[in-house]
Amino acid sequence: MPRTIEAEQITEVVSRLCMQAATVLPGDVEEALTRARDTETSAMAQAVLDQIIENARIARTERLPLCQDTGYAVVYVEIGQDVRVTGGYIGEAIQEGVRRGYREGCLRASVISRPFEADRNTGDNTPAIIHYDLVPGNRLKITVLPKGMGCENTSRLRMIKPSEGWEGVEAFVLDTVREAGPNACPPLIVGVGVGGTFDYCAYLAKRAVMRKLGTRNPDPQIAEIERRLEERVRAMGIGPQGLGGETTALGVHVIVHPCHIASVPVAVNIQCHSARQRTAVIE
Repeated sequence: MPRTIEAEQITEVVSRLCMQAATVLPGDVEEALTRARDTETSAMAQAVLDQIIENARIARTERLPLCQDTGYAVVYVEIGQDVRVTGGYIGEAIQEGVRRGYREGCLRASVISRPFEADRNTGDNTPAIIHYDLVPGNRLKITVLPKGMGCENTSRLRMIKPSEGWEGVEAFVLDTVREAGPNACPPLIVGVGVGGTFDYCAYLAKRAVMRKLGTRNPDPQIAEIERRLEERVRAMGIGPQGLGGETTALGVHVIVHPCHIASVPVAVNIQCHSARQRTAVIE
């Protein structure tokens, strides 16, 4: 059945999501940090994890940002084909929601209107990056991902030769994590996109970091690759905040897409331990 949604309702939802995402760490991330604390063997790593978990508690209870970098707002929209937005354009409604959320939440504005010109700050963290996906039904699902740039700076993309096989993919992932080291604020979530095109594999890699921790790719072969990568990342010994230990990554998630016979695009998106995201469904 067709559904009408007011643009102002979308704005209000996005505004709320921005503020919640900035202050409340997702439950699966906090649970993964606690499990890592309980199994970690390094005393230094245990102490760092204790501080990260305490930081999450303070942010949640006092409604303070989890990190001083409140991120670049990336918004994922799943819009049912039977949804009609009235009272304004959906894109403008989302941008206004980000604007309000960052201003009303007193969240740091970090977006500049032109590269290399820091004095041209937009003042409200807009424009957000918006991804649309048209799906069956009459619901509107919105996810706000405030992506910190410290970890984003360590993300990488490479066009793998088909002859390199999965060994080449895994080597590239491990090299990326090793190069990131402490700069990406580990423990990390490592998202890997394999296949598609140059731009699409990067999209897949970022979607991969959003998957619930503790879950696996439904394809047994890819799930085994995820397990193997997690073991090899753990063996690096980078540890929380780069101070040593087994907890370098809370998870490695791989998404695979069909690709051309002549090339295999691979992107690695690095997410820090402040893995913020918030979702709402309007129905």
